Amino acid sequence: MLITVSQLLLSLSILVVLHELGHFGAAKWFKTRVEKFYLFFNPGFSLFKYQKGETEYGIGWLPLGGYVKISGMIDESFDKEQMSEEPKPYEFRSKPAWQRLIIMLGGVTVNFILGIILFAVVAWVWGDKFISNDKVTEGLSVSEMGYDLGLRNDDKLISIGDKAITKFSSGVVTKEIIINNAQSLKVSRGGQEQTISIDPKFITELTKYDNRDVQLFYLKYPAVVNEFPDESPAKAKEAGLKMGDQIIAVNNIPTPYYNQFASNVINAEEEKLTFTIKRSNDTLDLSYNTMFPGKVGLVKRLMGKEGKTRRRIGFGVNDASEYYEYDTQKYTFGEAVPKGFSMSWGFLTDQVKAFGQMFSGKIKASESLGSFISIGKMFGTEWDWRRFWAMTASLSILLGFLNLLPIPALDGGYVVFLLFESITGIKVSDRVMEVATLIGFGILIILMVYALGLDIMRNI
Repeated sequence: MLITVSQLLLSLSILVVLHELGHFGAAKWFKTRVEKFYLFFNPGFSLFKYQKGETEYGIGWLPLGGYVKISGMIDESFDKEQMSEEPKPYEFRSKPAWQRLIIMLGGVTVNFILGIILFAVVAWVWGDKFISNDKVTEGLSVSEMGYDLGLRNDDKLISIGDKAITKFSSGVVTKEIIINNAQSLKVSRGGQEQTISIDPKFITELTKYDNRDVQLFYLKYPAVVNEFPDESPAKAKEAGLKMGDQIIAVNNIPTPYYNQFASNVINAEEEKLTFTIKRSNDTLDLSYNTMFPGKVGLVKRLMGKEGKTRRRIGFGVNDASEYYEYDTQKYTFGEAVPKGFSMSWGFLTDQVKAFGQMFSGKIKASESLGSFISIGKMFGTEWDWRRFWAMTASLSILLGFLNLLPIPALDGGYVVFLLFESITGIKVSDRVMEVATLIGFGILIILMVYALGLDIMRNI
């Protein structure tokens, strides 16, 4: 939990500070006074603050964003007293429309540039690690969702929609279905090429919150025990399980591959689990109660939604890297920069398409919305710098995109008013701006509370 929260706070801090720095730098460029520069909001009090020149710098206690208070600008501070006075030369409202437009676009510009830089750094430092699809010679091990889609065990992937599948990834197939409306999946089955028609219902199914971790298929590799966490008594002598044991069945149901074993254990309804173990040349059965021995056990019983019993496995197994050769595509600095551009553009266009799917009703907003709780979970419980910077790059692009939405109180709302002024020469009155900002701010608060409520309900 501490690692997850730390990653989230560090990422948000970087994004907020640099976004606000974009506004701050543009305002200073046009000699516009900035009264406050804050990381996080500070209603009532600040955790830290100091004054330098005309600007107060500080850290608030409410980690929902940050802000710069620019003189003569209608913002979330709703400083009516200042706005009731005569405009001063150093105020935002006294500047030409084109300068105000640049100031408002400063934050999102920094977000997009930061996303490109971070994606480029990730490509340059870590490259792209993957398993080539042509190396998966034994075909797929299919999940229940994948079976419903039309896949079968031992299928070999060929293409999704009109795109050839070169890298083995369930996520790539899922994205093509959700984002690009892929209507067919081509596989090789028993040496014969077959085309699977994709039912449009899978766009909705795959975007359900409860299915967020569901994969359509997996690599084939056995469940071989290789780790016992310190808190798990699975390593106790009386547990009977040893390093190197291969679990080949659960409650007499064959589980030749890890995903089948994990699914059978996690979703089993029985109170007692019997593992059939292959150890060297021997085969033996080990039986365990739901809780062993009376605490966090070999498998921990959890109560899931709708009263279903779920279990958490209390030991680790070899991962796919023990059985498959991964390829790593390296990038020189010169190659990484255009790669950063293409990754950023791809992520941005995917978000635009996802919004289109949401407005068309194919993706339910209630299933896709999430608060900082959902975002935090995406960082994981282990500190992985590659994932951290890739996540931060994605969030930076997403923050830039969301801030450009034409909602008053967001940068995009101001941009719409300023574009209107630039085109027509008619300046929107301060009163109209104030009311629009108040309404927009209310909408944002409602959305944030709604998203937080969804996350709380999902995790009860």
